Amino acid sequence: MKLNIQRQPSEGGATIGKLAIDGQFCCYTLEDQIREIEGQPVSEWKIKGATAIPAGEYRVTLENSPRFGVDTLTIHDVPGFVAIRMHGGNTAADTEGCPLLGMAATSHSLVGGTSQPAVKLVKGQVKAAIDRGELVTIEINNPTAVA
Repeated sequence: MKLNIQRQPSEGGATIGKLAIDGQFCCYTLEDQIREIEGQPVSEWKIKGATAIPAGEYRVTLENSPRFGVDTLTIHDVPGFVAIRMHGGNTAADTEGCPLLGMAATSHSLVGGTSQPAVKLVKGQVKAAIDRGELVTIEINNPTAVA
């Protein structure tokens, strides 16, 4: 199974994206501001707790999290980051680098009350894929510049 986040340009310290599962739109994402400088090490541009993870492709599993509980959507091997989880929340203040999930979004936040349904939806699809023995990955894409 392949998850994909297509990020929009950051606005007001927040980055909205669209999450697709195997090419089909599923929900919206919210991350911290994109600060990535291509070709530079993460340590050169990361601001702890206020930076979106680098674009790239990563493995996704369900892990037990002391903060978020059993079967937490977890993104592995993110350069310069640890314990990256996809979870609920509404604003960039709720993320600390993790992608938040929601069924509806504004230009800079997720609509209240839509996060838990989105987390449940994505978690259910990921769990089903893992139960079928599939590898689950996520590709995160930064916005493309328009000339």
